[in-house]
Amino acid sequence: MKVLMDAGPWLPVPPPGYGGLENVVATLTTELRARGHTVVLASVGDSTLPVDGLVTAFPTGRFEQLGGPYPQVVGTAHAHEQVVVSAIAEHALAGAPFDLVHSHVEVVGPALLAGLGDAAPPTLATLHWDTRRNADFWATFDGRGRVWFAGVSDTQVAQAPARLRAQVAGVVPLAVPVDDVPPVPRADRSASVLVLARLCEAKGIDTALRACRLAGVPLVLAGPVGGLPDRAALERALATPGHPARSHPDVAWFTEHVDPHLDGVHARWIGSVGGAAKDELLRTSRAVLFPIRWEEPGGTAVCEALAAGTPVVAMARGCLPSLVDDGRTGFLATDEEGFTAALGRLDEVDPRACTAEARRRFAPAVMADGYERLYAATLARAAGRTGTRLPAARPVLR
Repeated sequence: MKVLMDAGPWLPVPPPGYGGLENVVATLTTELRARGHTVVLASVGDSTLPVDGLVTAFPTGRFEQLGGPYPQVVGTAHAHEQVVVSAIAEHALAGAPFDLVHSHVEVVGPALLAGLGDAAPPTLATLHWDTRRNADFWATFDGRGRVWFAGVSDTQVAQAPARLRAQVAGVVPLAVPVDDVPPVPRADRSASVLVLARLCEAKGIDTALRACRLAGVPLVLAGPVGGLPDRAALERALATPGHPARSHPDVAWFTEHVDPHLDGVHARWIGSVGGAAKDELLRTSRAVLFPIRWEEPGGTAVCEALAAGTPVVAMARGCLPSLVDDGRTGFLATDEEGFTAALGRLDEVDPRACTAEARRRFAPAVMADGYERLYAATLARAAGRTGTRLPAARPVLR
């Protein structure tokens, strides 16, 4: 097949540090090309993933804009999608059309491609987010038999509006690169536990700080704040008049609830990490923590931790119960007390059990198998306009 893989304008593929969606796109694209598919990537100009063509509206990622004013964010997404539509037309006019578009762009991608109707290839859009976030859009969206969806977990799809659920072709859990390197034994690991995530309220960073302090376990925080990769970048942004970080809610929350508790010893922030540095950090940490306050849809970092042979301690929300085998590959908690208690049980988890589970469930080949099935189903549905007939969403006139 010839696929246009639309990763969006926010981060390069693969990302240099934080970027769960972009890591998934990199993993899937690499596996699809190894199977003989042609994949053209729509991303930003500094993407370095080997592909069969790059479509871009921006030279670098626009991740810092995501906390900015609504018109700015949506305008960036539309500017990106404009070049996607141009690429679709150019390839068709050249006699080499795309068989399918695989979109990873929230709301704007599916809306625009559905609006094009038969002028665009059939589209499969992966839902990487809590679908209740744009419930009004999803409750009225009609893919017109051309746009269908893939969920990343059963819990995510179950929570979606009924109209969106009717257009879900299937669920494909996320995957991460999985190697054959044996995990680091427990005795050779550092004393620290790790949070690998955006540092924001939804990720429960303050819960991790309190739990680790009570348990006497050193904590390392790795991830961006308000789209900024490290403290130096954060301080520069805050010193710049008019910079989006000065009004970013994640920055305000971090400044009040996290930064005062970082002492550089028992709790420290190292910024975003990627590549070999991230791999080493995952492999040598005692555990990776997910004290989330939201219904996590996919959990890429959970898969990365288990692939590294590192136990997971998480709140039992969203997809986490489907990813973590409680007591075997980590621990699930329902409150902060239980989360803190789990930090005293880390030595009960065998790192080899974590890697074995990751190889079985989260390997790239498993994800690619799932998407090949959904690609075929999407093409069949689009060709025959099969599936659920959706009643028209009627506008309300006042």
